[in-house]
Amino acid sequence: MKELLRTNDPVLLSWLDALLADSGIEAVILDAYTSSVEGSISAIPRRLMVADDDWAAASRVLAAARATDPSV
Repeated sequence: MKELLRTNDPVLLSWLDALLADSGIEAVILDAYTSSVEGSISAIPRRLMVADDDWAAASRVLAAARATDPSV
């Protein structure tokens, strides 16, 4: 698996996860539970991971999302 994005923004992660799913790309969010255990200090970002074979297509989805919303 390869990391596509690392962030503390759960809304952004949810949105990108939905965009990837719409494109037929399965994503996994790692460190979600660890991040929630540490509280609200945001010391541990969550990681959006995709399969190695899907990474190029997922990167294109992420680039398109950034073109729509530069804060991504």
